[in-house]
Amino acid sequence: MAFNGTWKVDRNDNYEKFMEEMGINMVKRKLASHDNLKITVEQTGDKFHLKEVSTFRTVEINFTLGVNFEYSMADGTELTGSWVMEGDTLKGTFTRKDNGKLLILNRHTLHSLNSKQFR
Repeated sequence: MAFNGTWKVDRNDNYEKFMEEMGINMVKRKLASHDNLKITVEQTGDKFHLKEVSTFRTVEINFTLGVNFEYSMADGTELTGSWVMEGDTLKGTFTRKDNGKLLILNRHTLHSLNSKQFR
């Protein structure tokens, strides 16, 4: 499944609790819950180029499925990990560099007539 296009985050289930468990302080958690993230994806085979645009920053990321890379979250938290495809799900497994906590992300696509959304 190709993820090409511009995507809006539909929802982040348990996002506040997740950020708390990851050690993100309350002020940053409150800001992050209102970041209005949009992601533009260009996929060519197993190579991806992402542009993340939010209220607080714009960042571009290049990665290849199954290959570890480093990433900095909006709050400055440094991660290392990789993305893989499992069926029609893009699954990311990352580890925080500062405290070793594991972060697992699952990206599913929802299509409607007027929008594209990540879940």
